[in-house]
Amino acid sequence: MLVLISTVLAIAAPSLHGFVHGRQTADAAAQVLALTHLARSQAAAQGAVYRLNVDTAGASCWLTVQRAGAFVDMEADDGRRYQLPGGLTIKVDAPGMEEEQQQDASQVPFVQFYPDGRCDRATIELAGGKGDVLHVTCETPSERFRVVSPSEEERL
Repeated sequence: MLVLISTVLAIAAPSLHGFVHGRQTADAAAQVLALTHLARSQAAAQGAVYRLNVDTAGASCWLTVQRAGAFVDMEADDGRRYQLPGGLTIKVDAPGMEEEQQQDASQVPFVQFYPDGRCDRATIELAGGKGDVLHVTCETPSERFRVVSPSEEERL
């Protein structure tokens, strides 16, 4: 009996390993999506501009709020830095982002959320080490971000 269980586990282990890595990407995408929803709701509720900042080199993201003309970290725990699990990468594609970054080369990529409920159009790509890729995307300033796979985007 023990030999049978060991054999089944040995056969299933590689599949479970791939499943866990795929879930890491999906879980990270869900966390980034939650940060976009928090930023949008806080911007509208507080009447302030919020940013989702993305550190592509450090594979992390966090929220900041504009206070007295400068962006500062949120005081609540919800806006704290979210570190992606090891092996995942993150990058941002947002029209117009390059212009703002040319003004301040030390600036990390960001997506901005406005008090009127709008936000920057952007696609945040999360990629795992096994080739699994998910996009957290917003195609128009008035819609909410959503998670899609690149194959789903091609069909739209």
